[in-house]
Amino acid sequence: MRIAIVGAGIIGVTTAYELSVEGHKVTVFERRAGVAAETSFANAGLVAPGYVTPWAAPGMPGKVLRHLFSRHAPVRLHPNLDLRWGLAWWRACRPESHQANRLRMQRLAFFSRDRLQDVTRHLRLEYEHRAGYLVLLRNRKDLAMVESGLATLTTLGTRFERFDAARCRDVEPGLCADTELHAGIYLPDDEVGNCRQFAMLLRKQAERIGARFRFNTTVERLEPAPKPRLIVRRAPHAPSTRTAGASADESAESWPDTQPLVPDAAPEEFDAVVLCSALGAVPLLRPLGLHLPLQAVYGYSITAPLRREDDPTFGPRSALMDERYKVAISRIGTRIRVAGSAELGGSPTEHHPGALATLHKVLNDWFPGTARMSQAQTWKGARPMLPDGPPVLGASGLPGIWVNLGHGSSGWALACGSARVVADAMAGRPSPIDTEGLGLERLRG
Repeated sequence: MRIAIVGAGIIGVTTAYELSVEGHKVTVFERRAGVAAETSFANAGLVAPGYVTPWAAPGMPGKVLRHLFSRHAPVRLHPNLDLRWGLAWWRACRPESHQANRLRMQRLAFFSRDRLQDVTRHLRLEYEHRAGYLVLLRNRKDLAMVESGLATLTTLGTRFERFDAARCRDVEPGLCADTELHAGIYLPDDEVGNCRQFAMLLRKQAERIGARFRFNTTVERLEPAPKPRLIVRRAPHAPSTRTAGASADESAESWPDTQPLVPDAAPEEFDAVVLCSALGAVPLLRPLGLHLPLQAVYGYSITAPLRREDDPTFGPRSALMDERYKVAISRIGTRIRVAGSAELGGSPTEHHPGALATLHKVLNDWFPGTARMSQAQTWKGARPMLPDGPPVLGASGLPGIWVNLGHGSSGWALACGSARVVADAMAGRPSPIDTEGLGLERLRG
């Protein structure tokens, strides 16, 4: 089949690869100048299936309200938050809904981690990634807060170890000795990886088997049909996606477009269209009567070179999570990345000073003086989240239109599995995992 994919973030690139492997003629349309240029650009990079969970959880509304006036709140509400989305989120916080959605997400996450590792081994992809994930618990209260989650990990058969403070510092010797540390949870099978670098390498592999990428090209309209059509427009002056502080291997300029570009709006016909364009899918689907309740939940990160790049004990060895502040600290090659915050609503261009202050605080608490902050790259990304948590994968109900949307803050952790599930659905094959609750019918019910 001739298949169009809209969006070249980590979801679109993995979908392009899986469908190209199937032998389809794939064309990817992306409004930016390269792959993984928005939400996938500088995320935390965590692949930790046991910790993939809906934001809609019992007790979460109360926590959000208590954090409204907190200086270092892990969750912030913006006045422009869609109230209908907020109401649906509140309803999904009921225990039975949360449990069902958590299991849906974790089934997909464990499958996705296996698929990521299979693809990496098969293609011999060499990108920045490290094994191991340590959750830091500052005091007994933090430990008590994670006990229910540990019970779920046990049920799922996830390997983890409880560490005292001394053992945490054996695993991560760069941790500051002056910061209070009560215990830790270590997950040896989880990992951290450079999402953008992986996406760029996988794009190259997809091209080698026939995929074509059309950058600086906006899809303006969908026309559902047995042979669906896209109306696309090429940007007249396309800006580079190279961002200050990005390493050379993260530049979107590494590979050019693989197909001549159309300068004016023009219709193009395909056998199927897959929407992987995150929040950009909403205005494409709305005129067709499909109102997808996606909300931007913004996250922040700061990435800076390590002062001693060749010393594996200086700074983090792999990935850590400060459980109190919900902030991740990771080693990405010779750089340190600190990422976190959940800003519900807001603007992609306005950086909340409190969110950035929290990232700086957590970095300084655990690894003071390790980064060249004068060379730091600050990033804010819009994570497309559905109110109940899981993404929507598969048929849209519109002729010829498929979806792979709504992965929230777990896009990197869910990408490879979601792409495989969608490819199998389009081929009419049974899914390798139980996909109950991962289709659009969940939102209609």
